[in-house]
Formats: sequence, structure tokens, C-alpha cells
Amino acid sequence: MANYNGTNVHHDEEKGLQRTETTVTMPPELFEKLYLTPKVPQVGDYNRRFANPTPLGIVGFVISTFTFAMVLMGWGGAEGTTPVAGIFFFVGPVLLLFSMVFEWIMGNFFPMMAMGLYAVFWLSFGMLQLPTLQLGQPYATTGDPTGTMSPEYNSTVGIYLIVWGFALFTFFVFTLKVNAVFAMIFASATSAVWTMSGSFFKLAAGNYEAAASLQKAGGALLFVVATLGWYMCVIIMAGEMRITLNLPLGDLTRFWPATDVDLAAAAAHLD
Repeated sequence: MANYNGTNVHHDEEKGLQRTETTVTMPPELFEKLYLTPKVPQVGDYNRRFANPTPLGIVGFVISTFTFAMVLMGWGGAEGTTPVAGIFFFVGPVLLLFSMVFEWIMGNFFPMMAMGLYAVFWLSFGMLQLPTLQLGQPYATTGDPTGTMSPEYNSTVGIYLIVWGFALFTFFVFTLKVNAVFAMIFASATSAVWTMSGSFFKLAAGNYEAAASLQKAGGALLFVVATLGWYMCVIIMAGEMRITLNLPLGDLTRFWPATDVDLAAAAAHLD
């Protein structure tokens, strides 16, 4: 602890923070690394009063994505997601929704949007994994009593995933202002969703071999997504636990104008 002009200052070198009795100073680069959003003046002091919710949401997302990816690739002879339906309704969405609410409270706009997006994806896609809902029943025939192998059913799901791909691609564009790992997660997720969409369209066309290949490819891309998410989660948790872990996230904020300035003051200065 040091004393500057009568004020006690504590240095927390592992995390890069400088604390006083009344405030915390966090460099913009560190703020972005821990909260996955550019530092702006409107953020306030919630990062001092509440725990960082970002890694909680990432953990739920990563566990669900790893499991789903390995099932899609058929590891260990796995087939079907009914036994692990909890990843679609509890592990992923519950942690993501908790994280989303606290990101909103803390004023972290982009992480809030990302957590909410992935939460509703798991919930909505999970509905397709519950045979008790009988969602394919309107398309049922004598040869296909569940209706889930019908061209109409699979084409509809394929269109739905195409739309999701465009949503994820939109988010990818904005991750280019955060860091390279975050951007790679959204880029890989976009590719995975569109690949899975292709799998459903192949099913609709009756090309089951191509559908199976695309399903495995989509699973492989999701495995990449989960691996990158886990890597990012470890780095954020290490920072919060004051563990020195100098692993790169590929900061991209340096390529953009500074955001930790008051916009009104900047405009007045220009005038």
C-alpha cells in the first residue's frame, strides 16, 4: 500500500487494478478482457460492487456446446440428444440468463446481447429434441409416424437455422471491436449453424449420407466454438482470481477509436 497526497492506494498488480478507498481504476484493455465489452463512461461502478457475471454465462454455454458437438460427431457411439436434454433447458440457458441479467445491471451491452442470444437458441433448439412434443406430427405418414423425416419438417428447420446464422453473423461483425477469440467464436458458430442447416436440407432431399457428413462437420465446428469459449473463460477467471496468466485474446480495440471518453465532452472539445 502506498500513500499519495494523503490517499491510501492499493496496487493489485496481478489484475492490473489500482484501488483507493473510494474508487477503482481499470485500464480499458483490462476491462475489455474481463467483461468482453469496450469500456465506456456510462458503465458506472457496478464492476466494483458486483461479481463479474461473464464467465458464468460462458461456462454454461461451453458445457452445453461441448456436449452437443460430441453427440453430433457420434463420439463413443453417441446418438440422439434426448438423454442430455438438460443442456438445452438448464445448463446452458439458466446460466446464460443469469449472466445476461447481471450484464444488463452492470451496463455491459454486448455481453448482455450475446448471453441472451445463445440462451434463446438453446431453448428453442432444445424443443426439437423432445419427442414428447411431437412437433413433426402434422407431417406424419404411415411410413414416417413421427413426421420428423419428412421434407417439409426438415426444410422448415433448415430455414430456421439459416436465419440463426444471419443473426450470429451480425454479432460476429460487432465482435471485431472486442477481441479475436470472441470473433472466432461467433464466426465458427455462424459456420456451424449454416452447416447444420445444410444437413437438414439434405435430409429433406433424402440424401442421408450427405446429411450425416454435414452433421458431423457442424459438430466439429461447434467443438471449435466450445474450445475457444473454454480458453476465454479460463483467462477471465484467472484474471478475477488474481492469477497471472499471460495468454492472448487478440485485443482488437486498439484498431478502433477510444471509447473510454465522455462523448458530450469530446463533442464540446471539437466545437
